[in-house]
Amino acid sequence: MSISPALDTAGASPRAHRASPEPPASRPAGRTGRAAVGLAPAGLALALGLWGIRRENSMWRDESTTYQVAHRGVADIWHLLGQADVVHGLYYLLMHGVFALWDGGLVALRLPSVLAMAAAAAGVGLLGQRLAGTRAGLAAGLVFPLFPVVQRYAQEGRSYALVCAVVVWATHLLLSAVARPRKRTWTGYAVVAALACLLHEFAILAVAAHGVALYRARVPAALGWAWGQAAAAAGFVLAPLVIVSQQQVALVGWISPPGTSQLLGFGVPALAGVLCARAPGPARGPIALGDLALPLLILPPAVLIAVSYLHPLYVDRYVIYVYVGLALLVGARLERLLRTSPAPRTAAAALAVVAAAALLPYSAQLRTPQSRIDDTMAAARAVRELSRPGDGVLFMPARRREPIMSSPGDFRGLEELALAERPVPSGTLHGIELPAPRIRIRMLTARRIVTVNDSPGQPLDDTPQENVKRGVLKKYFQRCAVRDVTGMRIVLYGRPGSC
Repeated sequence: MSISPALDTAGASPRAHRASPEPPASRPAGRTGRAAVGLAPAGLALALGLWGIRRENSMWRDESTTYQVAHRGVADIWHLLGQADVVHGLYYLLMHGVFALWDGGLVALRLPSVLAMAAAAAGVGLLGQRLAGTRAGLAAGLVFPLFPVVQRYAQEGRSYALVCAVVVWATHLLLSAVARPRKRTWTGYAVVAALACLLHEFAILAVAAHGVALYRARVPAALGWAWGQAAAAAGFVLAPLVIVSQQQVALVGWISPPGTSQLLGFGVPALAGVLCARAPGPARGPIALGDLALPLLILPPAVLIAVSYLHPLYVDRYVIYVYVGLALLVGARLERLLRTSPAPRTAAAALAVVAAAALLPYSAQLRTPQSRIDDTMAAARAVRELSRPGDGVLFMPARRREPIMSSPGDFRGLEELALAERPVPSGTLHGIELPAPRIRIRMLTARRIVTVNDSPGQPLDDTPQENVKRGVLKKYFQRCAVRDVTGMRIVLYGRPGSC
């Protein structure tokens, strides 16, 4: 059976034909070595993810949202998505299934992210093997789970680790489709890329980075056209999500234009990646490692940062898959350095010790409640300790209702003075509050009120409801007790003589 000329031309590139022989240090290992390239990084990522997974029984506000939304019924989740958080809709449905199978609290909330990041680490190792050899792949795979940002989101009850894993395996399908073009492989790539985009819409920037990689590799036009069709299919699937999410854009109104810290957070890894790519190794296929890794590292955050000066959207966790590109570049560079070392095993051991010593303090801090901006569980415990049955409770502002939604038992016996309609029947994240005059009337019937507030120094919401809460407390109540927890302040107020 003959292969058609068009298919043969599409399956290779001039660069692939000119690829240099692989140096002895990078020659493929046996079956055990190839398995280790995926298993060792996955094992390291899994160990780091399980270490302190409960984070001292703490939960921050975004995880609290995941927890309470995932515990709603499917129809209730669907109702919510029409009004808020549609960008996380597929993830909420997935977590609903997780909790339906096993309602394991904080462990069940975070375990999918741990497993996803382990799958991503395995995929990074295997990507490095395909692009630069076994040792480079092993180094990349082991570097990836050590990045602090990867460790952080491996233990987050949010979608970002899953997006990262799906992007990694979409990249594998891209390499397979370029190396051996077949309709089913390109279809698989389109399906997996679309899945990544449905988990978070900014994964489309990884698909764009794949296109830049093909351009840099100078692949034949037939392959570029095939990628374009797959990318268009993923974009078509994503389009309804983008349309609805644009109607909910007020939910990301808290994002500010990029500042110095955001620019450094992008620039330092990008510069490190460029420096690592300056001494490229021999290409092992149609796409060289640098051609793939640099666009994946640089393009997504660069695009978001540029857009954010007009419409702020850049948050580093939205594109954490860029660290896949950095890990590939660092891994390949480490392999080349160790290969030229007179004692490579000693040098590798020394590097491991230095990395562990440098990362251990920050890694330990990541597994404490103070590593996140707030702790809804600690706030709920403080409310329980300061209040007694019959007291009123207020959330100031109303969006600070996360503690009661993630730990309702700690609020048992308290009366919500401002709530008109609860989150589930209203199809909202935090419920709907009464008009300001009604809130005032209900507050004046209470003898004691416990309030859940932002931490001091945060801007105050200038709404009629929030203004009346502050006004009544100041005029008719006195402060009885204050309890500060991570990111929140709990205050008990009482009528004179009621503290």
